Amino acid sequence: MPDAPLLAVRGLKASIGPFHILEGVDLEVREGDTLVLLGRNGAGKTTTLRSIMGFLEAVEGSIELRGEEISGLAVDQVARRGVGYVPEDRGIFSTLTVEENLLVAARPGPVWERVLDSFPVVRERLGARAGELSGGQQQMLAVARALLREPRLLLLDEPSAGLAPAVITELVETLRALQSGMTVLLVEQNLPVALELGQRFTILEEGRTVASGPMRELTDDSSLTERFLALGGAEQPA
Repeated sequence: MPDAPLLAVRGLKASIGPFHILEGVDLEVREGDTLVLLGRNGAGKTTTLRSIMGFLEAVEGSIELRGEEISGLAVDQVARRGVGYVPEDRGIFSTLTVEENLLVAARPGPVWERVLDSFPVVRERLGARAGELSGGQQQMLAVARALLREPRLLLLDEPSAGLAPAVITELVETLRALQSGMTVLLVEQNLPVALELGQRFTILEEGRTVASGPMRELTDDSSLTERFLALGGAEQPA
């Protein structure tokens, strides 16, 4: 089916220990689109990404990639099917050099050069220890490393978290330049960033999908943005 989504999540339920985090997540990511996953702290956004990637086993529901059920597959099996993942903590090996971090993903070649052309700051710091990079540079490194595997779908968890405004602007410009031909599922708490990068959105509330649609609806319907921005309360697993 030409109109079938690249990724389809239906009725997804998942738990972390005794916490029932996901109670019915539904979302679709179309080829070439960026879908932004929104919600309060603890709504289940990160848990959704981790479930798709295979770090958490779904209790119920389905996760289909190009029509293939991938729920229950190991992380490496999901990755081999073309899913890349940049976690919120970036997953950088701080004691290794930037180049060594990249070599974890791929060997130098045409793809290596294309990716480094998109991230000149990463190219400039190849010999530096990753732990010596600024937060923004580490985020660029994390995204570059994920792109070296040429993922069909990229999962990005809070790429702007903890970054200065000027660094966020640079990151957004880089991601926008890369969006052509790339499909992204983005978790992002920074609403301007979400509006800048996303074509569509899905909002989670207490582990359930409560709204979805084109990004313009977030500016047209103030109740949606109020729900998204109404942060507070005790922190829970996300």
